[in-house]
Amino acid sequence: MRTLWLLHELGCDFEVQTYPFDDSQRSAAYRALHPAMRVPSLEIDGAVLWETGAIAQVLCERFPDSEMGREVGHPERADWLVWVHFAETMRAHAANLTQQHVMLFEDSMRSPIITKLEARRLSKCYQVVSQYLDTRGGKAGSLLASGFSAADVAIGQAVYMGRHFAKLEPYPALSAWYHQITERPAFQLSLPPEGEEIYAQAYYPELPV
Repeated sequence: MRTLWLLHELGCDFEVQTYPFDDSQRSAAYRALHPAMRVPSLEIDGAVLWETGAIAQVLCERFPDSEMGREVGHPERADWLVWVHFAETMRAHAANLTQQHVMLFEDSMRSPIITKLEARRLSKCYQVVSQYLDTRGGKAGSLLASGFSAADVAIGQAVYMGRHFAKLEPYPALSAWYHQITERPAFQLSLPPEGEEIYAQAYYPELPV
């Protein structure tokens, strides 16, 4: 979803091929696109790329006029890189929570301890982002003072996952920013079709001990 959202923000022509959650990603054909048999992978300019943060950097460099990246030498380059890649930290916690609540169907397989720890870690990430938003100044609806970028896409998509497990309300700056960026047409275009959402609930409470 993060790469799809970014592609819509870039306004470039692209084609999407989807794979179901089955053995399709284990095929030799897909392993040639992603050796770890994960998604996404991106075919561009005759090359195949994988790892979402790297894909974001390459796309922003390939389409500099979009202003979704921050080039080498830009005063916000370091901050841009930090947030593009910090999203993976957030997504790791959200992915573990997704597995606990959504992917494991037997109650005996779920761990309330893991759920509680990951939710707290995710909330700590919220705090980090919210504090940055409180202090950085600049334009509304963007992490960086210079405006909206792939950093917002990266962190925004991580929050989209995480909000199902850790509430945004205790972090007003984060909550306001999230609601602003998710009004963007490119975000709306990146959402799964109705009826194909991963999360059946708006919020999953902690598992009972």
